[in-house]
Amino acid sequence: MLTVKNLKKSFGGLQALKGVDIALPDQSILGVIGMNGSGKTTLLNCVNGIYVPDEGEIILDGVNLVGLPVHKIAGIGVGRTFQVPRVFQHLTLLENLDVAQVASQAGSDERYALAEFWLKKVELFRLRHNYAEELSGGQQKLLELARIMVAKPRVILLDEPFAGVNPELAQMLIGIIRDIPKKHNCAVILVSHDLTSIYQLSNHIIVMNEGVILTQGDAATVKSDPAVIEVYLGA
Repeated sequence: MLTVKNLKKSFGGLQALKGVDIALPDQSILGVIGMNGSGKTTLLNCVNGIYVPDEGEIILDGVNLVGLPVHKIAGIGVGRTFQVPRVFQHLTLLENLDVAQVASQAGSDERYALAEFWLKKVELFRLRHNYAEELSGGQQKLLELARIMVAKPRVILLDEPFAGVNPELAQMLIGIIRDIPKKHNCAVILVSHDLTSIYQLSNHIIVMNEGVILTQGDAATVKSDPAVIEVYLGA
């Protein structure tokens, strides 16, 4: 459903991506792990249009996303969260979710019902009239996820969703992310340093190192790969 072919991106003399290939099936979760500077966030930034890759293709449902502006890529069906949440601080929670439905043909009642569903899903409905700036960092991550979901995306890019989140909210996030692909007909690329959650959630895992895919496979394969052990633990 999403195919990335020979993706390359450089910043001056630094080659952040050196020819990355990914095949993401529909209704699946792809886990992406790697040390800082391995190219994980650069990969996400290329997929959702923040960066234009130097070479390669990014194909979603037959459409090449390379070179399209961020809002066009979002309209085609790519949703994105960030390690530091980017919510509209001076809008209420309901207004945050209504902004995400601005291109929808749905009426106000239908938009409200969808916003209500997702705010209840992330246990923020009681705060629906509060401003986003009043939320904790973890709650803002939940709001950001809800805002993505009301736009009914085909692919969700999650960048460190568990970073800085207390254990209770992290468990809620894990449960929500696990259900998203099959219940809402989409696929997820999950970037995280939290290996436990990656192993729990991912159908397939890729390990990045210095701009290339070091290894890939299921959790058992990745855990036992000598190259992964060397990168994470030293040799």
